[in-house]
Amino acid sequence: MECVIGLYKTECIRTTVFHAGAYRTISDVEYATAGWVDWYNNRRLHSTLSYTTPVEFEQAHYATLNREPQPV
Repeated sequence: MECVIGLYKTECIRTTVFHAGAYRTISDVEYATAGWVDWYNNRRLHSTLSYTTPVEFEQAHYATLNREPQPV
């Protein structure tokens, strides 16, 4: 968990990637956090997943499970 918190602080709080300018209200932090969580869970490239996004990897996984058996 400490690793994810460190990533959150580095990627979301200490940069302006997920927000413009300084945080002025708690709502600004909440909005940036929601954007970071969406990116982290759905769109980031993951080295363990052969540099695909988690969503792409999950879709490929379920596509292989749901394949129709091929006639022999």
